Amino acid sequence: MRRVLLTILAAGLSVPLAACGRQPAPIGAQAPTTPPHAQPEPETAVDPNHDTRIYVVPADLEAKVRAGTLRSAVFAGGCFWCMETTFEGVPGVVAAISGFSGGAVPNPTYEDVGSGMTGHAEAVRAIYDPKVIDYPKLLELFWHNVDPTQSNGQFCDHGNQYRSAVFYGSEAEKAAAEAARDTLKLDAPIVTEIVPFKAFYAAENYHQDFFRKQPEHYHAYREGCGRDRRLQALWGVAAH
Repeated sequence: MRRVLLTILAAGLSVPLAACGRQPAPIGAQAPTTPPHAQPEPETAVDPNHDTRIYVVPADLEAKVRAGTLRSAVFAGGCFWCMETTFEGVPGVVAAISGFSGGAVPNPTYEDVGSGMTGHAEAVRAIYDPKVIDYPKLLELFWHNVDPTQSNGQFCDHGNQYRSAVFYGSEAEKAAAEAARDTLKLDAPIVTEIVPFKAFYAAENYHQDFFRKQPEHYHAYREGCGRDRRLQALWGVAAH
């Protein structure tokens, strides 16, 4: 994955920042060394802010999705840290999960997707209660949090793994996505993909709720990437 270094001016300080998902090491830190045949640390020693195990959706949520009590929608809009916050806390959205979709490689890791070779995009799966919020409202949130005129990336992140997309799970969702797209009034062609959903793979634990775990890094990245400035320019008061 191409590493993007941004310079953020905050409180008069210059802060180097890596692309979404790339956590820069503290200044002066040395790369850790691992002795041959080292035993893994016990699970209780895992740093919750950098837990590299793959996130597992709670079984009760998955059961409710299968039963139809809850539904699931998948969107890609560049950095999944930022897209996750689009849906987090919205009434009716039960969970927003960072992960990958759109490619053919099963069970990819973040590093796999970051290589740009899997066909996957960073994506977010929104699990929602259709009695509280409907799919068209999720689409509205999605469109107003992406730049649908930008191809091969989003904002400062470039590459197919950062493309914007709606992954529809039914003909009704496809029709709703296309109808919402066709109402957008922008000065450039809309290139966001509207494509069939195939599979969603959750990302590692440390990517989930990143804005809560690493708020300074998250906000510095978001500011440095120019995401909110571009959204404001595109959508004005409709930007979320």
